[in-house]
This record gives sequence, structure tokens and C-alpha cells, in this order.
Amino acid sequence: MESTLTARDRVGVQDFVLLENYTSEAAFIENLRRRFGENLIYTYIGSVLVSVNPNKNLEIYSKAHMERYRGVSFYEISPHIYAVSDNTYRAMRTERRDHCILISGESGAGKTEASKKILQYYATTCPVTDNMSTLRDRLLQSNPVLEAFGNAKTLRNDNSSRFGKYMDVQFDFRGAPIGGHILNYLLEKSRVVHQNHGERNFHIFYQLLEGGEQDLLSKLGLERNAQKYQYLVKGCCPRVSSINDKNDWKTVRKALTVIGFHEDEVEDLLNIIASVLHLGNTQFGEGENGENQITTEPQLKYVSKVGTMNEQYPPPPNTHTTHTHYKVLDTRKLPSATKHGFEQFCINYCNEKLQQLFIELTLKSEQEEYEAEGITWELVKYFDNKIICDLVEEKHKGLISILDEECLRPGEPSDISFLEKLEDTLGGHAHFVTHKLANGKTRKVVSREEFKLIHYAGEVNYSVNGFLDKNNDLLYRNLKEVICQSDSQVLSQCFHREEVTDQKRPETAATQFKNSLAKLIEILRSKEPSYVRCIKPNDAKQSGRFDEALVRHQVKYLGLMENLRVRRAGFAYRRHYETFLQRYKSLCPGTWPNWQGRLADGVATLVQHLGYHPEEYKLGKTKIFIRFPKTLFSTEDALEARRPALVLTLQTSWRGYRERAKYLRIRQAVIQSAWRGMKSRQRARCRRHAVDIIRKFIKGFIYRRYERCPENEYFLDHQRFSFLMTLVRNPPKSVLDKSWPIPPPSLTEVSAHLCRLCMQNMMRAYCRRIQPEWKKQMEQKVVASQIFKDQKDSYPQSVPKLFVASRLNSEEFNLKVIQTLGNDKVKYGIAVTKYDRRGYKARPRQLLLTSSFAMLVAEAKLKQRIDYASLRSISVSSLSDGFMVLHVPSEDNMQKSDVVLQCDHVIEVVTKLATMADKKIKVNMSQERIKFAVARGKEGVIDFTSGPELKVANGKKGHLLVTAPKLNP
Repeated sequence: MESTLTARDRVGVQDFVLLENYTSEAAFIENLRRRFGENLIYTYIGSVLVSVNPNKNLEIYSKAHMERYRGVSFYEISPHIYAVSDNTYRAMRTERRDHCILISGESGAGKTEASKKILQYYATTCPVTDNMSTLRDRLLQSNPVLEAFGNAKTLRNDNSSRFGKYMDVQFDFRGAPIGGHILNYLLEKSRVVHQNHGERNFHIFYQLLEGGEQDLLSKLGLERNAQKYQYLVKGCCPRVSSINDKNDWKTVRKALTVIGFHEDEVEDLLNIIASVLHLGNTQFGEGENGENQITTEPQLKYVSKVGTMNEQYPPPPNTHTTHTHYKVLDTRKLPSATKHGFEQFCINYCNEKLQQLFIELTLKSEQEEYEAEGITWELVKYFDNKIICDLVEEKHKGLISILDEECLRPGEPSDISFLEKLEDTLGGHAHFVTHKLANGKTRKVVSREEFKLIHYAGEVNYSVNGFLDKNNDLLYRNLKEVICQSDSQVLSQCFHREEVTDQKRPETAATQFKNSLAKLIEILRSKEPSYVRCIKPNDAKQSGRFDEALVRHQVKYLGLMENLRVRRAGFAYRRHYETFLQRYKSLCPGTWPNWQGRLADGVATLVQHLGYHPEEYKLGKTKIFIRFPKTLFSTEDALEARRPALVLTLQTSWRGYRERAKYLRIRQAVIQSAWRGMKSRQRARCRRHAVDIIRKFIKGFIYRRYERCPENEYFLDHQRFSFLMTLVRNPPKSVLDKSWPIPPPSLTEVSAHLCRLCMQNMMRAYCRRIQPEWKKQMEQKVVASQIFKDQKDSYPQSVPKLFVASRLNSEEFNLKVIQTLGNDKVKYGIAVTKYDRRGYKARPRQLLLTSSFAMLVAEAKLKQRIDYASLRSISVSSLSDGFMVLHVPSEDNMQKSDVVLQCDHVIEVVTKLATMADKKIKVNMSQERIKFAVARGKEGVIDFTSGPELKVANGKKGHLLVTAPKLNP
């Protein structure tokens, strides 16, 4: 931006804060005029963009221009709508906060075009995947639909938006657009049924008649002639030279499909549009008995196709049409000499609220920047229009509250009674004047049916005629019920069901507008704002014409001078140290050509050399603040004066550089030649060496079976080396790893010795690492392996299961039994089933093992004690059952007979018994049967068979029959 300051006398300054006489409105407008004359339609007020409508196409919106502004700092290049768009987008991604762009201006100032340019910029520059391309198209195609149903030709603008819209675009974490929605604000609904001379109805009516296919028009009962329809001829302007309704119809028809309208919904929509035209041609007359009746039946036939008329709800005599879906919020100019009504009162109230928000957020932004940079904030005096907003909206005492109260009070309220109540309530307010309250001079310009409000942008007279009727302009509930019961998908969704069934009196028009405006302000407060202020240069829509009086009034009501004064209250210019130093470093020998220290120190050195006075600047944490534009201008002029010398220095340096580069190229060629020769010789030596190695290897392989000789010594040495390196790189990882590389014949004996040493080392290391508990566990597992491996069917399943210290908790031991044992401690305990000698009756017992004997316990009684020394052997089957027989000497009078037991952990129990008895107990493994002593001279038999599940039963000949599943076939 600074690069254009030298041309400021011709094209003005790009930022109004750089105006020397910033308080002069004439200087402000002159700067606008100069730039407009050079087709420079954009100018900044700090971060606010002022846009003047050129009323012609400019070649500044191409994709190349978009790329030029993409990712570039806000002030680096000339002002543009793309700069605001990009700065807002990057701030949103960096700060992770919602942002908004507020576009304002009067009709014809270019607000709609500005919003289009912003959407086009995002659609082109934001990252978009294949799935998101549909969303991008919907964003772009929403504009033609909104304009068709919400825009119209007015005296000031051929494409005037008759609604205010808030478009919300959502982005994901990558910055890609993923969704959006649009809020519309209703203000002008009368345009459907009435237009001023020289104006048109909404575009869609003319587009349908001009562009619709003949079959479609016939189906809708329409003719291709706008003069045939009452709602389209009141403005006497059915055709406009700047509008091609036929082409626009094609665009809208395509856009409806893109944004997601189905064919049946489009059909409903077109029926509604046609029905509005037919309603306009519907006429009423008086019947024989004086009743109202419809005299144009053909129109009624087409209206009924929409599905809104039935026998239950006949049309009332005062049937009227309402534009129900699109809403209007337009910021118009405020000429003090013109009388205004209810609609303009709402518009001006909206302007007051937006101006209040604008100044408040601008001050907040300035104060936050000063505080962030450590600069002292100076209090700024400005006109706070809160007093005017309160005058309109204050509860119980505001103008809207008084209007609502007058509309709802019993009796016969009128516009004049409303005016009288205003005088009684607001008579002492400084910004409210009526004919009765005015002095002699003012009374001449305020009639008896008017009141005057002194807005921030000027004085406006409002005629009270129609205020009460328009404030009560509500659809009757029965009409809403008819619409909600329509077969049309579009019409049936115009009102919520709750709104129809709610018996409360609906809010008045002014209250609805106030509430919707409050919601909009709340939305805007929650976001970081950027501003685009649009200005219309003339009322004739001519390019190149600049109406100074018209522009002056817009500058005033848009609050641009107030905004400039707030922005200039402190410092006119601020830039990051890096940007400022990079531009002006050539003006100081201490910073040219490069500054190596801290940026703040470099800027301090530069401004001291330039002779800045302390009151002219302040150094913040990351920026320099310059108070007066003349300081910046003198710096820029010094840079411009320095340019010829700088160019000469650079040219001299360039010639020297070229000579040095030429010399270096020669030296480079010599060095490259030498380097290539050296590399070639190295490669040749490597190839010769490789050939010698390969030749030796091949000859050694041929003589590998012979005794060591010169022909095979290289090959044999390589074999030995390869074998040893393989061992080094991949030795066995554990004692269970039996892998070992195959050695060459000459190292067979060495390999066996190394393998043995390696295994011993691993075993020694493993034994050192093992814990006592794990050592005991492994010793028991070794005993179990010696006894049961390849002998018992359930052994493989028991290997991964750890043996436990005891299967019984200390609470399960009977205290009397523990006392009986005395010094003998229970080492292991388990619940078992004992089978009697006769009849094999099963009895629950506890088997307790001590260091010298085992015993069977039933509750508190010691049933049998078996010393390990007297235990002859243990018999178990080879199946997966849990039976075991403890064989005791028959001649021992202390023992009754052999003991038959069953438990769930037979391998663990037998291992524990063997370990306790120091492995002196013999364990017998039986395939089919186990014999055991029942009494002296008598024996019992347990027969074992395979089966699907474990069963124990009495068999033939007094045998015990055990059936067990076979786990390892």
C-alpha cells in the first residue's frame, strides 16, 4: 500500500487514516472522487473497506486477481473486496473463532454484488474435495434464486434486494466449506400487490412469463404477456433494458435443481407463483342479496390447484395476498425533506442499531490492539447513539412499546391518538419533535400528522398515517390454517403448526422486527466483524459520474467520518516491525542491506536515523505506531528520493555480480572437469578390484573340496568369516531357541563347541534371572513332565497352567485340625472326593499335605493319615479323569486299605506328593484298569473307558466304572 503514496496527489490515499486533514468531510469526499475517477473503487478506513459502485464491469475480479490476494497480508497490496475476504478467512483459521463480514449501504450501492464477489472468492480459493464441490455449487447458485424471489427493479437500482440476508457459511478444520444457511429479514411485503411508477414486482414473475416453456405456461393458465396481470402493470415497467428475463429464467431453473429442489417441489413453487398472478386478476362483485362474490371464476380454478381452498374455509371478502417467505432489510438514504412512514421508520431503526454496534466494535478492536502492543489507550469522544436506540426500543417508554400499547388498547385508537400519546410520553426528549412541541421555526417543516426523530445521520419526518394499521398487519389465524392444510409441500411449511394452534395474540409487526433485529445483533456480537461500506455515486446508474451531494449524505449516514475519527484518535499508521524494516531499511546505513539483530532494535535504529520525534511514534511489542500521516509521507518521499541512488548501487552491484559469476562459471567448469576425472578413475579402480574378487571367489568355489591351497584360501576364509558374522548378528535368542547355522566343513568341531558354550551361557544367565517362586514352579513342572509326559491324556492342557501353593484358603482349614497338627504345617490343601471300599459311595474330603505325611479330613475329624515313607505307590489312569489311588502297605495296622480319590487337579496333586516325598514315590500309569486293596486278601478294580463325557458308576462284578473323554486322539 505504501508504494502508492507517491502518487497520492493524483489518485488519493488508499487508507483514509492517512488523510492529513482527517476531520474534513470535504477532504474525505475529494479522496473518494479522485480514486473513483481512476477506477479505484476500493479504499480503506483502517480495516473497514469503502466500496463505490462503478456501475460498470471492471477487470479486477479474475482468478488471477484472486490468487494475487490469496494469503497476502491485508495492507501489502491495494484495497480490494478479495483482501477483506482473505483476511477474514485466514483470521478465522488462525484464531479458531467465528468471523462475519457486514455489508451495508443504500439501494444501488452494490451490496448484492459485493456478497457475490466474496462467495466467488471462497468458492475458488478454499480447498474443495469432490464431495464438497456440490456444496460450492450450492453456495454460488443460491444467489440467483434469492435474487429472483427477493430482488426487484426500483427507481434507484435495477436489481434491488428487497430483503436483508444473513448468510452463514461453515468451514471444517481444513478450511473447506461444508455447509451454510441463510436468514432473511422481512420488511417490504407490499411490493407483490403494489409498485410505484417506474418500478417492477419481484423478478421471478417476469422470468416465468418470458422464459417458461409454452406447455408450462398453458398448464399454469398463464399468457406470455406481463400486461395481462394486475400485479405486474402498476409500475408501468414490465421490461428493463439491463435485464434479460428469459436468460435469467434458465439460470434460476438450473439453480433450483443444484440447491436441492425436487421436481415436485419446483412444480408446487411454480403453481404458487402463477396463483399469485391469478389472485391479482381475481375480481369481486355484489350479489343479488348484497353479499360479496367472486366474478372471475377462471382465475379461481387455477388458484385452487395450489390446494389452499376448500369448503371449510371460503375466502373472506377482503382476500389479499401476502409475500410470505422472503424478507427485506435495506439501508436507504435519509433525506430530511421527505416524509416517511412505518417501513422507513423500521429501516432507520435498524441503521441506528447497526451504527451503534459498528462504533462499539470498532472502539473495542482499537483498544484491544493498543493493549496487546502495550500502547496507552487514549479515551475517544464520539456520539453514542444509544439515546436514539432507547428512544425507539426502551421497554414501556420507547416508541415501539407506545405503538403496541395503542394498537392493543380498547376503544377507538387512531394514528392521531398514537401521536398524542407520543407527545405525552416523549415530549421532553431531545431527539423527538412534533408540530405541537416544536418552536416557531421548526414547526414550519413538521405537519400536525408528523413527528421528527433526530437520527445520528440527520433529521427525519415520519407521517403517522398508517402506523397502527401496518403494525397490526397480521394474517388471520383461519388463513394460516388453510395454508397449513394445503396439499402443496411448499405452502404447508410456511407456518409452524404451533403458530396456528397458539391462542395468544401474535406479536405486532414492529415487535417482530425489533426481536429479529435483536437476534441479528446478538449473532454479530458473537463473531469477529469485518465491514464493507457501499456507496452509490449517482442516482442515474451512470458510470463515471460522481454526485458529490449524494455521496456526502451517504458518508454521513454510514458514519464513515465518525469511524475515521475513532481510528485516527491515536495513531494513523501501524505496521509490523518486519514489514516496516523491510520497506525502509535502505534509508539508514545501520540497517542496510540487512539487519541482524532484534527487529524492534532495527526499527528503533531506523527511526532515530530518520529523525522521528518522540511524540510522532511509539514502539509496541510487535508493531510501530506513527501518529501523523505527514511523518509517513516524508519517510515515503525520502524512499522515493533514495531510489535513483539505490538503483545505481544495485546496477553496479549487479554488473560486479555478473563479472564474478562469469569468473565463477569458468572456475566451476575447471573444478567440474577435475572432479569428473577423479570420479571416473575411482570407478575404474573399483571395477578392477571387483573383477579380481569375483575371479578369486569363483576359483575358490571350484577348489572348495580340496585341502587349503592358494586357489581356495580366499573362498574358505570368506566362508569362515560369513559363518562367524552370521552367529554374531543372529545368535539364539533363548534357551528354547535351537536354531544354529550350518557350519562349513572346516568349522564343524568349532561350531559344536561354540553351540555348547552359547547354550551354557544362556542357561547360566537365565538361571541368574529366575525368581525363587518361579524356580520352585519350574522344578514342579519338571517333576510333572517326568511323570506324565506322553503318559496322561490331560497333561498337555496342564502345562501352561501354573501350580498354586494351595487350593484351599486359610479360612477353609478347620481350626481343630490345625491344632491337632501342632508343629506340622500344611504345605498344600485341596478338596477331593473319596470313594468307599464297599459300594464306592462318594464322600467329600480335604486332602492336606505336610512336609512328612498326607491326611484326609472330614470337617473336624482326621480320617486317615498316610506317611510318605509308608506310601508304596500312586496309580492314575492315562485318560483325562481325575482319579488316583494311594497304595499303602496292607500289613500296616494303622492303615485301613488303599485310598481311592478324585479331584480336578490330579496332575498337580500327584506332583506335590512326589515333591514332598523327594521323588521316592512310584507313580503307575494304567491304560484300562487300576487294582487296589480293599481289605487283607481282597482287592477292588476301577475300569477306565473313553466316552463323550466324564461319568462314574458301579460296574459289573463290583467294579467301579469310570468313563472319561479322550482329549488327544
